[in-house]
Amino acid sequence: MGFELDVDATRWRQGLTTVAATTPGLVPVIKGNGYGLGRDLLAREATTLGLGTIAVGTYAEVPDALAAFAGDVMVLTPWRPFFTDVVTDDRVIHTLGRVDDVSALAAAAPGARVLLEGETSMARHGFDRHELAAAVAALGDLHVEGFAIHLPLASRSGGGNYAEAESWAAALETSQVETTTLYVSHLTSGEVAALAARRPHLDIRPRIGTSLWLGDLGALSVRATVLDSHLVARGEHIGYRQRAMPRDGTLLVVAGGTSHGIGLEAPKGTTGVVQRGKSLAKGGLEAAGFSLSPFRIDGKQRWFAEPPHMQASMIFLPGSAAAPAVGDSVDVAVRFTTATFDAITLR
Repeated sequence: MGFELDVDATRWRQGLTTVAATTPGLVPVIKGNGYGLGRDLLAREATTLGLGTIAVGTYAEVPDALAAFAGDVMVLTPWRPFFTDVVTDDRVIHTLGRVDDVSALAAAAPGARVLLEGETSMARHGFDRHELAAAVAALGDLHVEGFAIHLPLASRSGGGNYAEAESWAAALETSQVETTTLYVSHLTSGEVAALAARRPHLDIRPRIGTSLWLGDLGALSVRATVLDSHLVARGEHIGYRQRAMPRDGTLLVVAGGTSHGIGLEAPKGTTGVVQRGKSLAKGGLEAAGFSLSPFRIDGKQRWFAEPPHMQASMIFLPGSAAAPAVGDSVDVAVRFTTATFDAITLR
């Protein structure tokens, strides 16, 4: 026992089946750590769902995807001439977003399958719409499989991404790009349906990751084993940093540390007065040496006794709380896109 993920397989797969059945043209995104579940497992599930194409993040992920999945593998990171790990298998679909790269790939891999990507308000990758004619002129023997837009999680207006998606759909229909397939990311099911109704000549294909694989978090349970337990007194010094305990209680050593993703946190995009206030309050506590852990014990989320170690964490439990025994398991709230587990069990 250690830091483990239990999956209610029946419930989880019911969620996958529902999304697949209600999302025509679905392309599952399988990248990074496989949303905590592992990329190979997700590739097998995509096969079971009867889907013909998956999307991976980088070329480094392509070989495993080709081995685990029998269909096409789309690479979300745009191709660059300086990449040394490019895979040019017939099942690989490359993404292009710069005119110079179009001509370079056409020379390096004639006949390769490609997507052309438009630069959205994400401002990350893609062609400006005024560059599309030049991109088409540079295609040579490349085979265009579709056009792609990667939209932000939330629009600047707060009204969703439909308006931007519709603008790009209109630009595609009037461009010289010879495709009627539009791959979209971060549109709601309602926005996809509205766009398909407004542009019936386009085949709208949603690329979905989080809301597919992690759409039903109730099917996923993370548990950590209590490895050791010590009674501590107020003022007693513990750990690598010899921090003084704030009061009498129990010091728990629990499986799960930085190597599992514990204590790793991405910057938060806080908006609104309430969210900013919470961030300031949390920042003040952390400046004073207190950090809330993801471990939930005796009904409450508990504090780290000191920063997490590589494979374990030290948690302070006040004397008023019921302490678990060594060998017991405790619940953990994780960010699945940064989590790594000792074991994943589908039950």
